[in-house]
Amino acid sequence: MRPLIAILRGIEPAQAVDACAALIDAGITTVEVPLNSPDPLRSIAAMADAHGGTATIGAGTVLAPEDVDAVADAGGALIVSPDANEAVIRRTGERGLQSWPGVFTPTEAFSAIRWGATGLKLFPGSMAGPSGLKAMRAVLPRDVPVYAVGGAGAENFGEWVAAGADGFGLGTALFTPGLSTEEIAARARRIVAAWDALQGERMA
Repeated sequence: MRPLIAILRGIEPAQAVDACAALIDAGITTVEVPLNSPDPLRSIAAMADAHGGTATIGAGTVLAPEDVDAVADAGGALIVSPDANEAVIRRTGERGLQSWPGVFTPTEAFSAIRWGATGLKLFPGSMAGPSGLKAMRAVLPRDVPVYAVGGAGAENFGEWVAAGADGFGLGTALFTPGLSTEEIAARARRIVAAWDALQGERMA
């Protein structure tokens, strides 16, 4: 499984299942629907029902414990947040879902880890930059994955990985409302190709 999370902010339920299938076919098997999208729980439920066996489906922009419950009840398996909220992280663990809170400082990162986060989302990555991540990585546990989100994409995967990024959340580089499923698939293939090429270089 590639450490890439597709962020489908603004996806409509009518396109959700087909878009998820296109992402899976391209090689991206973790998909997040932010809760400020149109009818997000309907999209998550439909994708989980159709593709839950081959992909990890969940929600982003999760801000409250009751939202965690709603996502879990819809069949989601992943909770991503822009902030490190103790109540959200703990409820996510109680419901057996993956917890990826947003962090920007070592204090937030270590708090999230203590509360049970599965991994950390460095957000906004564009503000911290690879140099900010590198400094944090010097003190963070190596067994806790850190994904860069915002300002990270196919064109700079290498720089981020060299700084200690384990993976990425990909939003507008992959999806914006109005894109056809074919366009989403094409973008996903380019991103996957860039990731795979980087892995090939690191193995050489």
